[in-house]
Amino acid sequence: MFKKGDYIVYPVHGVGQIKKIEKKKIEDKTSTFYVIEFFTTNMRIMLPVEKAEEVGLRPVVKQKDIKKVFDILKGRARKMPNDWKVRYQINVAKMKTGSIFEIAEIVRDLRRRSKTKELSAMEKKMLEQALDHIILEISKSKGIEYSEAEELVKKHLK
Repeated sequence: MFKKGDYIVYPVHGVGQIKKIEKKKIEDKTSTFYVIEFFTTNMRIMLPVEKAEEVGLRPVVKQKDIKKVFDILKGRARKMPNDWKVRYQINVAKMKTGSIFEIAEIVRDLRRRSKTKELSAMEKKMLEQALDHIILEISKSKGIEYSEAEELVKKHLK
């Protein structure tokens, strides 16, 4: 169970923070909810605590695992299909996992491709979103400003 103030990742919405935990009575049942605010959209949602695992809610990446993210960013790009629509669908599926490691693969692969070929408008937007996700998650994990995390990430991009 998370506590108030914890930074989390909700696969569909990105990085957020548990603002409070509250009980609500709906019909005859009292349930406990996480009230989560997301950084990129300023959206606030209430998520039943018992649904957290089902939707893939997880804590931000542990500091000890950030090196693995950087290794992925520096690693070799995977061969991707030539059809941008197929590539896009593959990357959408990776984004939906909410895994920072999968998202790092998206950044690595799309950045490398962009150096030799033009990305579609949707892929450019996905690259921006994926990069923003990584920077934001690392900044919350390390307790540093977004700009500091951005500099760290940029050092590891080829």
